[in-house]
Amino acid sequence: MSDNQKKHLQAQLWKIADELRGNMNADEFRDYILGFIFYKYLSEKMLVYANRILSEDGISYKEITPNTPHAEEYLEAIREASVEKLGYFLRPEELFSSVAQRGQAAQGNFILDDLTKILNNIEQSTMGSESEDDFDKLFEDLDLTSTKLGRTEQAKNDLISKVLIHLDDIDFKLEDTEIDVLGDAYEYLIGQFAAGAGKKAGEFYTPQQVSKILAKLVTVGKTRLKSVYDPTCGSGSLLLSVAKEVKEVAEFYGQELNRTTYNLARMNMILHDVHYRKFDIRQADTLEAPQHIDMKFEAVVANPPFSAKWSANVIHLNDDRFSQYGRLAPKSKADYAFITHMLHQLAENGTMAVVMPHGVLFRGAAEGHIRQYLIEDRNYLDAVIGLPANVFYGTGIPTCIMVFKKCKEDPDNILFVDASNHFEKVKTQNILRKEDIDRIIDAYKDRKTVDKFSYVASIEEVKENDWNLNIPRYVDTFEPEPDIDIDAVAREIKALDAQMSEVDAEIKGYCEELGIEAPF
Repeated sequence: MSDNQKKHLQAQLWKIADELRGNMNADEFRDYILGFIFYKYLSEKMLVYANRILSEDGISYKEITPNTPHAEEYLEAIREASVEKLGYFLRPEELFSSVAQRGQAAQGNFILDDLTKILNNIEQSTMGSESEDDFDKLFEDLDLTSTKLGRTEQAKNDLISKVLIHLDDIDFKLEDTEIDVLGDAYEYLIGQFAAGAGKKAGEFYTPQQVSKILAKLVTVGKTRLKSVYDPTCGSGSLLLSVAKEVKEVAEFYGQELNRTTYNLARMNMILHDVHYRKFDIRQADTLEAPQHIDMKFEAVVANPPFSAKWSANVIHLNDDRFSQYGRLAPKSKADYAFITHMLHQLAENGTMAVVMPHGVLFRGAAEGHIRQYLIEDRNYLDAVIGLPANVFYGTGIPTCIMVFKKCKEDPDNILFVDASNHFEKVKTQNILRKEDIDRIIDAYKDRKTVDKFSYVASIEEVKENDWNLNIPRYVDTFEPEPDIDIDAVAREIKALDAQMSEVDAEIKGYCEELGIEAPF
């Protein structure tokens, strides 16, 4: 599929979402359109798999009806195989296309009850299997009884029928394993919804260009990863970005507090063909109830909520994640709580890249104490990369990426990069272009001082700066004002005075002709 065809598909999906959401906000309709796309994906995946099993019998899965000889035997065999391989099961009459056709078959054909049962059946089909946790309450945000869909049951039914019919016309080409049409389209939609969600967007989405930088940073020099972890995984897009940078990621781990976003992350992983046995996404507060606390990960990436509040309970001073630092991150700013949590989970041979507000680079008190310990005692900080302002949805503040390693290849220094002036402005958003991303990654790999862009600072130099990591202390981006030719300016002023005298004389002449007093 060409780039133009992909763009056409993405535009087609967004048009469906935009046209059919009625009076709902874009972020409210998000759960419906993404949920139905996911249901369509599960159906098509089920159909392809079942047809492969039935190929020797010369029948297709859709042809199986209650009147088909040995129908239940076929279905039971397929169910067992499907739950084991795919993690779930759908009967032929439960497939997306079958339901969409019933909604289209006749005006007023009511499908909401069927649809509700089918979504419940998908979850029920996983009960007692390895995939049960991955599908548990996965469709709970598709509230088909919500008045947002319409005032009457018929209005709700009509709207949902239209959505299913439109989506049924789109071919996601699941049988072509060389391309990820649906995955790309899904990511596009998540990004579009994030753009319209304002401050809420930060809860579930990291802009794709920032995800790409983080993913490239943690995979430098690697073609395979044993594991990748995101403690604030949102929609899971950042985890999936890491997978795009290497040949294989053996296991994905994530944690997310928001229930709706947690569901979105699980859908996103499955929809990108990550097998249910290869990912473990949990819902809980990462700082207060970490779910993977005894594990270490080869790559750790995150875009935590900036300067969020947390308990900062003194009991955490006995927690291995925080105890060695002697101080806790302040209650009003959990940034260093997330950093030290992630470092606790980082493997000795791993790399961690995290997005942070600039305040973590220079704020004092407990944060200054933790920052000094990380550099002076542990020597974990590998690089600080300043990003342009206004690259995140919902906030215009400038941000930075901090890169940490427990076993640094260059233990005597820290790399500073100032990429804050390298971007393209698109409407109200600043966008990092491919060349901007490449320049950042090349600077990280080359680890050289480049005028007005990067600087390799010794640990001693950072110490002399009292452990302050503010990027302008190390990368001088000052542009001197051009020299002013005073003689040329004087000549220009004289010429302007002469022109003004001529204009004044001309105006005075007009005033005399009109018999009025000149205005000067």
